[in-house]
Amino acid sequence: MTAPNTRVTDEPTAPDVDLHLPSQRRQSWRAQGPIVAVVAIGGTIGATARYGASLVWPVAAGGFPWTTLWVNAAGCAVIGVFTVLITDVWAAHRLVRPFFATGILGGFTTFSTYAVDIQKLVQGGHPRTGLAYLAATLCAALAAVWLAATTTRRMVAWRQR
Repeated sequence: MTAPNTRVTDEPTAPDVDLHLPSQRRQSWRAQGPIVAVVAIGGTIGATARYGASLVWPVAAGGFPWTTLWVNAAGCAVIGVFTVLITDVWAAHRLVRPFFATGILGGFTTFSTYAVDIQKLVQGGHPRTGLAYLAATLCAALAAVWLAATTTRRMVAWRQR
């Protein structure tokens, strides 16, 4: 009888991979390394674009954070279009999705700034504005991704007829 596997890992691994073996650690890094690299590069691009938007359209203290709301809604719309295109229209290279969706759009859209904006509004004596922003961003993001994906699916179906 064998002892139960009491090894606890923080990362999910395939059942046939033993990261205690150096050769399998190298194989794992070879497979994941390019993905990590393209996500990092894409994230840098996306975060830089978001920072640029905040410089172009600054928000006054206590004011409604329109820039972050529109950035998040626009990013959600693009992810809606992108997801339909790479799943329904063409097979993309394995690094396209991590680079564009996780990297660029993940860096461009921002939950952390959204949360900090709400916190600043509430602590600054504008709880109603913070609550309105919380709800508006959620509704705008969900509506944007749904509308973009639905519209793209219809356009793709129309072109394929």
